[in-house]
Amino acid sequence: MFYQKSSQDILKECESSLEGLYDFQVKKHSAKYGKNELIEKKKDSLLVIFLKQFQDLLVIILIFAASVSGLSHQIESTFVIIAVIVLNALLGTIQTLKSKKFLESLKKLSLPHVKVIRQNQLQEINANDLTIGDLVCIEAGDIISGDGRLLEANHLQVNESHLTGEVESIDKSVEIIKEKTILAKQKNMVFSDSLVNHRTGKYIVCAIGMQTEIGKIASLLDNTKNRKPPLQKNLDTLSGQLSLLILIIYFLVLILQLFVARENILDALMMAVALAVAAIPEALSSIVTIILSLSTQKMVKEHAIIKNIHSVESLGCISVICSDKTGTLTQNKMTVQNIYTNLQFIDHFNLQNHDHLTLLKTCYLCNNAQINENQRIGDPTELALLDLIHQSIPLYKMSSLKIAEIPFDSNRKMMSVSTKHHLYSKGAPDVLLKNVIRFYSMAKKQLYHPCKKKTS
Repeated sequence: MFYQKSSQDILKECESSLEGLYDFQVKKHSAKYGKNELIEKKKDSLLVIFLKQFQDLLVIILIFAASVSGLSHQIESTFVIIAVIVLNALLGTIQTLKSKKFLESLKKLSLPHVKVIRQNQLQEINANDLTIGDLVCIEAGDIISGDGRLLEANHLQVNESHLTGEVESIDKSVEIIKEKTILAKQKNMVFSDSLVNHRTGKYIVCAIGMQTEIGKIASLLDNTKNRKPPLQKNLDTLSGQLSLLILIIYFLVLILQLFVARENILDALMMAVALAVAAIPEALSSIVTIILSLSTQKMVKEHAIIKNIHSVESLGCISVICSDKTGTLTQNKMTVQNIYTNLQFIDHFNLQNHDHLTLLKTCYLCNNAQINENQRIGDPTELALLDLIHQSIPLYKMSSLKIAEIPFDSNRKMMSVSTKHHLYSKGAPDVLLKNVIRFYSMAKKQLYHPCKKKTS
């Protein structure tokens, strides 16, 4: 396990160094390990997708009926039957292609870039060109590409909710973990598709593509068999029953026409085919496909993409959804609900009030989050505090500047920032109260000085 090894051992195992990979090593590793991308199942061609629309039993019977009509020189009936079959197949094919187009567009929204050290120089490359042994530099806002062992961690915090389900960022370190542990506790490792929320770090790539943790999950999903939704099962059952009934009617009519009515074989065959076609609800499949397609388009407008149109019916039957993933169904976004200062709740800030101003300065200074036009970088709690400032006082400008900062860590449980004349702190209430010089008790209506020693 990489998290149980030292950085020197990892560098040796990955055939790399602190200077990064050289060009000949990059070519060697790329040829050996391949591209840093997830391998998908071979996609069906347009012809295969179109032909799959003819798997229904009713459609097969219609094709048989069209063949008999054609042999009997019934051109009009043959054309009508074929037109119905082709229309249904085209509708199914178009919807399938639309779903795939939506999914492909999502994948191509952005092609991430990574900063790597190669030949002792910092370079920027495409994420899919990353290979094992590369030294990658990361900072707040970066998406990690490839699993790796941390070599440097400057108060680094990474969001791994896509793997662990936990919305809170994880504090990373470079210390060796001796005992065997779960993925969520491998604090000296970073994993592909994770988001860097705080500070900087450097790691060596140990796994890429399908060998990453996210790649293993993708492999499991590819190997799972798709189950038919209830509607499709019912339609298959109905098709089987109707097909059996139609075949019975077909042979009965054929026998009666040949041996009772004494018709010639061609006329008897055409009569049997006509009754069989009349008994087939040829529009059933087309109507179902059209309705499901309309439902899919409606869900697209609500920003929900359906990969398989038959899944719409399954979603309609769902009454309860159970999930153990904290950040899966939530937005990973915090919002300030109440503001409490000077022994009272307030609805808005007043810049003329000293307590309000101090609270605003603390929210602003004890904060490493960033909000740009196109990007929100940082811890969800800190982003919520910035939103509070911008929403409450859009034109508010901080008059004080940071001089020094002691970052938040799990041991201290507090973040402190010094300015020219003041020290601002943010952290856990129990820790902050230990450092309070004086406070006011609402219960006893009395001012206390906990730091003063009692004298006899």
